Amino acid sequence: MLSQLQEEFPDLTISKVRFLDAQGLVSPGRTPSGYRRYSARDVERLRFVLACQRDRFWPLKVIREALDAYDRGLEPPAEAPGARPKAPAAADDPDLPSTADIDRPARALRLTAVELADAAGVERPVIADLDSFGLIHTGGDGYYDGQDLQVARAAGVLMTYGLQARHLRPFRLAADREIGLLDQLSSAPGTAARADVLRQCLALHLALVRAGARSG
Repeated sequence: MLSQLQEEFPDLTISKVRFLDAQGLVSPGRTPSGYRRYSARDVERLRFVLACQRDRFWPLKVIREALDAYDRGLEPPAEAPGARPKAPAAADDPDLPSTADIDRPARALRLTAVELADAAGVERPVIADLDSFGLIHTGGDGYYDGQDLQVARAAGVLMTYGLQARHLRPFRLAADREIGLLDQLSSAPGTAARADVLRQCLALHLALVRAGARSG
């Protein structure tokens, strides 16, 4: 462990490390024989502590507060006077489509019920059930489209876990409510483009589902 840090901190000694350990700034694990075992995370914490002492002249109390913020997922405060820890900057969720993807028109498909069932990998009665519960529907020409295929495929996977079409009805109702809200927002003067508003609705929906699944 010392060898990983002494090039950057040549004055570092084992006594200094043990002092920081005693202060609760780093808590390495122990081997069965009682020796300290420093993980990669412990080494990074030590590096942060030593840099704060050397470069910022922070007292241990301030460093301890910064480490607490780090442990809670916050970013340590900047060097500016009075700076406080803060949450990481927002990053694009890779699970969300981009606004360009949302705006891109779906491939024009016109599928019969039999073709839709084959393409989605489900039995023909499943298509009838999905239609009866409003999850898919034919257009004026009597055909299903590419969006119906996406719904049928996702529904087919969920049904392998024991769900039925009637259990998926709440998804349709929730989507209708979100679309209604989206239409209200997008029609107001000065609001963001429809695709961006839709993306934020999807982000909110995904965040709430993730939070609920985690707490459940």
